[in-house]
Amino acid sequence: MYPTVKRFLDFFAALLLLAVLSPVFAAVAVLIKAESPGPVIFRQKRAGKNRRLFTIYKFRTMRADAPKDTPTHLLQDPRSYVTGTGKVLRRLSLDELPQLVNILRGDMSFVGPRPALWNQDDLLAERERLGANGAAPGLTGWAQVNGRDELPIPVKAGFDGEYAARRSFAFDAKIALLTVKKVFTGEGIRR
Repeated sequence: MYPTVKRFLDFFAALLLLAVLSPVFAAVAVLIKAESPGPVIFRQKRAGKNRRLFTIYKFRTMRADAPKDTPTHLLQDPRSYVTGTGKVLRRLSLDELPQLVNILRGDMSFVGPRPALWNQDDLLAERERLGANGAAPGLTGWAQVNGRDELPIPVKAGFDGEYAARRSFAFDAKIALLTVKKVFTGEGIRR
């Protein structure tokens, strides 16, 4: 029952937020284009529910020549790729806003394990072992509010497995509220 209600809530909340935030989308697009040549939207292949691949959308925060399928924190010198606008977008998590389209399409939910890169076999295998790959990926998740980028793979997958086992409206609401707090404090974000 809850997955059906959750999908309904996700769809209408994403639709409403896309309409309300359209001026923000336009302003961010202008800033990205003014600073750096290349597309405004970054597209990347990610593993979704049951490891089904989909294209995730984000505002581009790095130069167009940055490696596409490597997590930022694993790059040799990530700061050399991140643009000035990108730093601000990441700090405020505004780069994630285009994922509202992913939520609208049903690729993602507001809350769930963050979608892994298609080539993050270690994370996907650990999530499989813990039952987390069966949950729809989220814009935010239990791992994100418990350390985000700073968590090692086994710990991150552990939080994802715990989320999959505890999914409920109350748990999703708790994660959403903690996410707002983390965004405003910038806690757990590697720059």
